[in-house]
Amino acid sequence: MKILIYIFLFLFPVVAFAQQPWYKYSPTDYAWKNVGNAGFSTWRAYYTSLAFNPVDSQPYVAYSDDGIHWKATVMRFDGTNWVNVGNPGFSAAEADYTSLAFSPSGQPYVAYEDYATYNAVSVKKFDGTNWVYVGNPGFSTYGALYTCLAFSPTGQPYVAFSFGYAGLKATVMKFDGNNWVDVGSPGFSTGQVAYVSMAFNPFDSLPYVAYADLGNYQKATVMKFDNTNWINVGYSGFSAGNADWISLAISPSGQPYVSYEDEANSNKATVMKFDGVNWASVGAEGVTSGEAYVMSLAFNPSGEPYLAFVDGAYNNFMTVMKFDGTNWVYVGSPGFSAGRASYTSLVFSPSDGQPYVAYTDDTNYRKATVMKFDSVFVGVKEQQKSSFSLYPNPATDKITIETAEGQAPSQLSILNLNGEEVLTRSLIKPKTQIDISNLPSGVYFVRLTNDKTVEVEKVVKE
Repeated sequence: MKILIYIFLFLFPVVAFAQQPWYKYSPTDYAWKNVGNAGFSTWRAYYTSLAFNPVDSQPYVAYSDDGIHWKATVMRFDGTNWVNVGNPGFSAAEADYTSLAFSPSGQPYVAYEDYATYNAVSVKKFDGTNWVYVGNPGFSTYGALYTCLAFSPTGQPYVAFSFGYAGLKATVMKFDGNNWVDVGSPGFSTGQVAYVSMAFNPFDSLPYVAYADLGNYQKATVMKFDNTNWINVGYSGFSAGNADWISLAISPSGQPYVSYEDEANSNKATVMKFDGVNWASVGAEGVTSGEAYVMSLAFNPSGEPYLAFVDGAYNNFMTVMKFDGTNWVYVGSPGFSAGRASYTSLVFSPSDGQPYVAYTDDTNYRKATVMKFDSVFVGVKEQQKSSFSLYPNPATDKITIETAEGQAPSQLSILNLNGEEVLTRSLIKPKTQIDISNLPSGVYFVRLTNDKTVEVEKVVKE
């Protein structure tokens, strides 16, 4: 079947610490932090699926629980600890491809491949006390893979999957209040499908499904239901080559985006969007520095696409990138997880818009871990005065750095919010003026490093 301690020293706007070779020096290296304890599940966790309760904004994680015969378990973060939602291992038997979603009223639902019903699809919801079936258990009547659960804008639960009875073709069903019924024809794809992903368009409320299309040489295909039939969005098999680990998301403006592992580009991640006529790449094709797996695509509240993935360039650790309108840039440091990761799930908090990722954590015995990107402006407290002064702040074209008389020579670095060095300078004199007129407006970090300390301050460039 399918103990490392984080030191988040940059939580204050000014940080000073003794220089050690294993410290990270960029403030954004510490931006990803654990939500509760790392490896919080009791046992190994597979098929981790993360979602936020829309009512109380608490994060929940569903997974297949190794400690209870791979049955389904859901946990939530109560602000201090991860606690079970109902009984752990609530499915009747092994549950694979667990997919978690919330109803508009805040009830958690989980869809999964149910070994108790010959691998058909089952869905359960938490009624406040127990996990109960939604409709009949095993309602698809036959084997199903790649189950994906989503709620329509009108509040109906839909499940998409690769349907064994229909030759592993794509199928979507919805719960009409009494029964699970087919949405269009079952097995509507041309051939077998893998990596099924479903999302709803917020404007027309239509379901879209993306998948690796084995009927088109395993290239990416997206289809939508037009209230009568399933029709192609653009042309089928639009990727240049094989597309694995497909993830579908629809922008706030209603454009479908798809990310995938792109065999035609050295198995790096590619993201494409449908412009109304064609599928076009978002930024360059093959945007990651190495191979990318198990990816999850989502939009932040401002409409920027973010991509979480297992990063082959960083020993299969977790990395998140976002598209800034021109390029794909790192969110914090690449490879920020403590160790290797799998079963990636990316969502945004409805309360503060911060990205969260859930994954199976190799460093913690393949247990579940959730991390969030904590901006340095969240929860910042002035607690310490640095030994250097920086002025003016805000600045327009120049800043002056003053250090104490007799202080050892320092290396100055200015970093942007992605942790990239945009300017470096050696400081020999106690007072040095730095020209920042060529830097774009924004917030930067000024870092001074010598043989004893590393200190950091924020500066605003107007």
